[in-house]
Amino acid sequence: MQLLKPYKVKKGDTVGIFTPSSPSYNDNEELFANGLKNIEQLGFKVKLGFLTKARASQGYRSGTAQERAKEFMDLINDDDVTIMISTIGGMNSSSMIPFLNFDTIRKKRKVICGYSDVTSLHLSILKYSGLKTLYGPAVMTWFGEYPNGIEDSIESFLLAITDSSNSPRELKPFKRWSNHFRDWSNGDWKQIPREWQENMGWKVLNPGSVTGEIVVVNLSTLMSAAGTNYFPELDGKILLIEEMSAPWSKEERSLRQLQLMGVFDKISGLIMGKAESPNYEGASFDLNDLLMEIVGDRSYPIVSEFDCSHTIPMHSIGERCQVILDAREQYDVSFTILESFVTS
Repeated sequence: MQLLKPYKVKKGDTVGIFTPSSPSYNDNEELFANGLKNIEQLGFKVKLGFLTKARASQGYRSGTAQERAKEFMDLINDDDVTIMISTIGGMNSSSMIPFLNFDTIRKKRKVICGYSDVTSLHLSILKYSGLKTLYGPAVMTWFGEYPNGIEDSIESFLLAITDSSNSPRELKPFKRWSNHFRDWSNGDWKQIPREWQENMGWKVLNPGSVTGEIVVVNLSTLMSAAGTNYFPELDGKILLIEEMSAPWSKEERSLRQLQLMGVFDKISGLIMGKAESPNYEGASFDLNDLLMEIVGDRSYPIVSEFDCSHTIPMHSIGERCQVILDAREQYDVSFTILESFVTS
């Protein structure tokens, strides 16, 4: 199936908000409302899906699989909506897959944005609709960041959804980054200033240069797709993996499964994003050491500590877009997107 680009978005367009898994608006209504406010302040209108509008909840999920799929498809079929952004991730976006109309999704060609557990939707829409989607921020993370969202994340997001010029665009490491946890159950998320770290850049684990299509995924969600028809086609692709909770034991299991599946033999480049919650679990080695232990000697570039992950800021990257990854030494990396994610 020929891959299609979604239509570009312009100021004044309507953003449809869907909740594919966790009903986190009920964990912090004020943060959710702040995210909606910040999207509107960018010049967009907001329309909530019916579950989201009702703040629906069945504990860990916003509704049944059929209800969540209906909310998503209602927004797809709504001609006022040109872009769709998830409330947040969760654990069960994949349950929607049997109930989505992939032919309609392909026909409507809307920008669909989210990350983490929304990986399931990215991969299934790529497979069954042949539509490129956007690995980018959610309403609560990071549009909801108090008070005005994460500026660098928003800038990267806006460039991705509005620029159809096909001019090459180099992404650069942000000057600073953060994985500072602040409690949502009280006022910490807006009363305690975020702690930032200097960004050393993107670390070269194996040098090399490659041009190819990129596939961006959350690692644990990717593993839940193993054995399904929508597991991504990775031959010759550059694979970008990122993780939220990253205890070394879990990372070893997931990375080893990819190795045993032959994934690292198929790809042409490998990138790992910064982990939000790393946990050495008593190990004397870091995540880079573990990654290279499992991946082994390769002829392609391998880069880590990339800024497209659960840490902030995050770059927004279109699935299956052509990029150049040039990894030279230490933190000397260039990453250039060769084509627009959207079309006129």
